[in-house]
Amino acid sequence: MAPPLPDFSQSVKLKYVKLGYQYLVNHFLVFLLIPIMLALTIEALRTSPEEIFILWKSMKFNLVHIVCSFFLIIYFLTYLFMSRPRTVYLVDYALFKPPRSFRVSFAGFMEHAKMALFTEPKSVHFQMKILERSGLGEETCLPPAIHYIPPSPNMALAREEAEMVIFSCMDTLFQKTGLRPKDVDILVLNCSLFSPTPSLTAMVINKYRMRSNIKSFNLSGMGCSAGLISIDLAKDLLQQYPNSNAVVLSTEILTPNSYMGKERAMLLPNCLFRMGGAAVLLSNRRADRRRAKYRLAHVVRTHKGADDKSYRCVSQEEDSEGHVGIKLNIDLMAIAGEALKSNITTIGPLVLPASEQLLFAFSLIGRKIFNSKWKPYIPDFKLAFEHFCIHAGGRAVIDELQKSLRLTEEQVEASRMTLHRFGNTSSSSLWYELSYIESKGRMKRGDRVWQIAFGSGFKCNSAVWKCNRTIHTPVDGPWADCIDKYPVHIPEVVKL
Repeated sequence: MAPPLPDFSQSVKLKYVKLGYQYLVNHFLVFLLIPIMLALTIEALRTSPEEIFILWKSMKFNLVHIVCSFFLIIYFLTYLFMSRPRTVYLVDYALFKPPRSFRVSFAGFMEHAKMALFTEPKSVHFQMKILERSGLGEETCLPPAIHYIPPSPNMALAREEAEMVIFSCMDTLFQKTGLRPKDVDILVLNCSLFSPTPSLTAMVINKYRMRSNIKSFNLSGMGCSAGLISIDLAKDLLQQYPNSNAVVLSTEILTPNSYMGKERAMLLPNCLFRMGGAAVLLSNRRADRRRAKYRLAHVVRTHKGADDKSYRCVSQEEDSEGHVGIKLNIDLMAIAGEALKSNITTIGPLVLPASEQLLFAFSLIGRKIFNSKWKPYIPDFKLAFEHFCIHAGGRAVIDELQKSLRLTEEQVEASRMTLHRFGNTSSSSLWYELSYIESKGRMKRGDRVWQIAFGSGFKCNSAVWKCNRTIHTPVDGPWADCIDKYPVHIPEVVKL
């Protein structure tokens, strides 16, 4: 009998074949230019000086031609310089670290739940099951008003929480950057569920005695993805105002938003949301380029609000007894997946290498023309980014995105550990994740970071940052006293 053919899938390293394909496609223009340059060089070497002189003499230029040509070149270069978008830098950012006295352990949380819902054992049991599978740890924090028995949320305590979180972030940011309050040109603040009058931005301006001509914006009701919406708004403003800076504040005030009823779909946020806040300094000044940590490359926003299911999947409602809370519909993950798909379709051509874009295009054409049942090609976003910051909305969100984007455990480590240490801090969670990567000493110059956030409405927003300089491990910040403990193993179920 003839010997069997070798298993080529084992004998040929397909990984290197793919790497060769990627290198060839991504550097196609370079490979195309090399033979042209060689041909021109050879032809120039074969041409004698006399022939070059005769060619120059045959070109008749007068003073008018030279002046007009020089003017057109200067005009073209000036137009290019003036019309190009201004680079937006992330100079630095500061995060709120709650005091240890605000810590809520699993046992403490369940004890409060039993006291608040002593007539609803099924609702208490539901919260216990959620907490067991949530991915949260024992160090997450809630504001003082929710620690009371029974909880006593009111406007005064909500303002106290807002002042504590926001002023703490601002003080730290001013200290880290050397920025003076009167030097702030643009102030953008997002807080979805607490929108008092005067606004939170007015509160900040009053506290720090900021200028009367500061451009301030207060965003509310935009969910956990509002942080990136604020970044996009600040970016657009910085395109219009040269030599300016912008401070972006992202937080969620929990005191007035603790649900006191028994509806299961509205009890879920009680188990996941925790205290947090971030202050980010952006600038378009060239003088800030050297000290800036990151450069903003892209912001892509996707809004699925035109669809009724998407619009209603996360909403603030009253239950049958008049208690107000956030209701999460059961089809939330499916809607988030569709929003992510739309966002990826937009951001893919901006960040993916040519090799991945070609494979995706061939897959799309094949499905359209030959067989619609072909499995669609999922681009490898690991070739476009070194770091991923996925909104720590819950364990299910991180699991789903890890599966969809085929990410490794290390690439979702920052999201899982942020959820474990700080819980779902809403729009500020992305900055805790970025701080985790920096605290681990993994952020190098040229690294690309993809931040992905989801929010009510329904929205999926992305921001792409490029590291401006190698970032040394910070000696302060929210991770300073615990980074050596991480990563930790997070079991599927923590039995309470």
